[in-house]
Amino acid sequence: MTKIVFMGTPDFSVPVLQQLLHDGYEVIAVVTQPDRPVGRKRVMTPPPVKVEAVKQGIPVYQPEKIRKQEELNEILALQPDLIVTAAFGQILPKQLLESPKYGCINVHASLLPKLRGGAPIHYAIINGEDKTGITIMYMVEKLDAGDILTQVEVPIEEHDNVGTLHDKLSAAGAKLLSETVPKLLEGEIKPLKQNDEEATFAWNIKREQEKIDWSKTGEEIYNHIRGMNPWPVAYSTLNSSVLKVWKAEKIEVTQTAEPGMILSIEEDGLVVGSGNHVAIKVTELQPAGKKRMEAGQYLRGAGSHIEVGMKLGESHEG
Repeated sequence: MTKIVFMGTPDFSVPVLQQLLHDGYEVIAVVTQPDRPVGRKRVMTPPPVKVEAVKQGIPVYQPEKIRKQEELNEILALQPDLIVTAAFGQILPKQLLESPKYGCINVHASLLPKLRGGAPIHYAIINGEDKTGITIMYMVEKLDAGDILTQVEVPIEEHDNVGTLHDKLSAAGAKLLSETVPKLLEGEIKPLKQNDEEATFAWNIKREQEKIDWSKTGEEIYNHIRGMNPWPVAYSTLNSSVLKVWKAEKIEVTQTAEPGMILSIEEDGLVVGSGNHVAIKVTELQPAGKKRMEAGQYLRGAGSHIEVGMKLGESHEG
């Protein structure tokens, strides 16, 4: 029986772990990130992968830094035949990469060498791509640069957001892993080197990237909004207050408008000018300190003071 150590942390990783167990592999341990404080009350919360591992009765290791020799030795002592990672969140040291008989493989949510890094799902949508996918590759010490074992494409639909695409890719990753591991163990896969010159990067999203730039085209703004939904959520400002924008639609307009200017107020949303003739209708939003809501509900209540001609994004957000 092939002994596997699985390393993963967020929701994305759970179906991948479940697939290994479903396929009958012996997962001898799960390595995940430490519990972290979550929410306003800072409640210590286990990662989703830990929750699943505990449910399945699998021993869990939570090293703060897997590169520390003491914590690394614990994993090496398990003597796995194969290490499988999926959104683990730490780069593995050389000693660990070279330890298993069949190596260390990673389930990555992009068509490498495109979108190496921690936020490939976000950037695939933000960049307006019509497809992305899953790559299973050997792990190396350099970020997402290992030889490719298998890939599968996943189309990006016009209305996909990070949440819907995340779920599609997680399922696709589990399925592809199920097809890949038996071939890997039998030595039936010829790894393919990545072309580093074609590499693009999807670094973790920073706070300043969440803000909507209304001077961009309507298409770019639309992609930005869905590329931030449901986390971390795009935002703008109105009358110096932060206004999170959860959902929007694209609308062709004939009039030329200043970017960020409210062109019309409709029953179900605010139509806002962009850098071209494609305006953005904000249909779901979240005012500062309030819950997310339909734009129509907001406009009938607290937002009834909003008028055509006002501008979003003008005030400086500190």
